[in-house]
Amino acid sequence: LMAACAGAEVLPVDVGIAADMTETGILDRKIAWGTRDFLKEPAMTRKEAVKALEVGIEAAGILYEKGCDLAGTGEMGIGNTTTSSAVISVLTGLDPEVVTGRGAGLDHAGLKRKIEVIKEGIRIHRPDPSDGIDVLSKVGGLDLAALTGFYLGCAYWRIPVVLDGLITGAAALAAVKLSPAVRDYLLASHVSAEPAGAMALEALGLKAAIHGEMCLGEGTGAAALFPLLDMAAAVYGQMESFEEIHVEQY
Repeated sequence: LMAACAGAEVLPVDVGIAADMTETGILDRKIAWGTRDFLKEPAMTRKEAVKALEVGIEAAGILYEKGCDLAGTGEMGIGNTTTSSAVISVLTGLDPEVVTGRGAGLDHAGLKRKIEVIKEGIRIHRPDPSDGIDVLSKVGGLDLAALTGFYLGCAYWRIPVVLDGLITGAAALAAVKLSPAVRDYLLASHVSAEPAGAMALEALGLKAAIHGEMCLGEGTGAAALFPLLDMAAAVYGQMESFEEIHVEQY
């Protein structure tokens, strides 16, 4: 609905939904039925992470072929504030306690357990902060890896892309780790209410236009920014200056 209000087309892609999504109209690129529990094993193999990156790059290419001149990102996932906080913790060097929030509404005990899980996952797998693919494969997720690839693809095809919230920000950090040039194609929509939302944007050197205490994800922030960008472009391109309408300076 928000995309429709903004005049944006949605390209849904299944890269790892733990359900049968055939005949739904979603682009079927399923690599696995869900991301694995990183307390028991790496979230993905490196090969799976690379495949997810390639799906994201492919999605950017599809938009390029459609003539897209501005993209936005969102995700649909379960438990991915946990994986995102883990990825952000590793890539920024910040402690999990600092970057981890309540997600969908955890109580104090749930938040404490979430932090413990992230700390343990990082301790077990020891992801290399200099290797974005290693971080994604060990404590990330298929959604994060696909988003990372999408940013790489958008930069390759020179398509500016609007981030949403925490999850897309974590993927953007991984993309910039893989290719610093990606940063020049990223726009921030809003500051997520999750603690690491602002931290991820700061690490990326981005400033958000919307400060609305939003934490829904799923592309809502990106969709909310599109009309503001249209308005800004219209003002920049069509508004007359004081000089043009002969208004004298003070």
